[in-house]
Amino acid sequence: MPQELILASGSEIRAKLLTQACIPHRIDPARIDEEAVRAALEAEEAKPRDIADTLAELKARKISDKHPEATVLGCDQVLALGNTVFGKAADREEAFEHLSRLSGQTHMLLSAAVIVEAGQPTWRHVGVVRLTMHSLSRDFIEGYLDRNWPDVQSSVGGYKIEGEGVRLFSRIQGDHFSILGLPLLEFMNHLILKGELAS
Repeated sequence: MPQELILASGSEIRAKLLTQACIPHRIDPARIDEEAVRAALEAEEAKPRDIADTLAELKARKISDKHPEATVLGCDQVLALGNTVFGKAADREEAFEHLSRLSGQTHMLLSAAVIVEAGQPTWRHVGVVRLTMHSLSRDFIEGYLDRNWPDVQSSVGGYKIEGEGVRLFSRIQGDHFSILGLPLLEFMNHLILKGELAS
């Protein structure tokens, strides 16, 4: 790639996806007050898709301000049940509450990715995945959290699809990489079109 790629995220799984795809990059996580931004956008009745996109852009812009010569990739993932946006659970109790609310329902994961170069967005994409959860009993949720806490604390919704979390679902419609937090195929297609990644 002609320009250095910086991933403005501390997510180990996003970095792993880029590494496995042989995309050279370095990591410089952006520090922004996500909860405050999300709350302000929700107060303005922003759609979940716009919340994810805005947070991804803010992260990329922040790092681009420090490294204007680089290509900066900002990412964010939002879980939405209808128009209700879920953040990461603060504790096990809240994770139980989230899983109870998602039980038997279809929710969406929206994974936004934004490229910023010299302070300006040059590409963006929001991957949308629809996930339908089995109706889960209280005992099942408790057992699931017993086995997987605190590992799932870092995940919105209280599950990781790449682990036991896959057992929670009866149907998943969408891209696997978007579930993991990065619409990787669309990102790579963009780099190929720009001539920055061989195909």
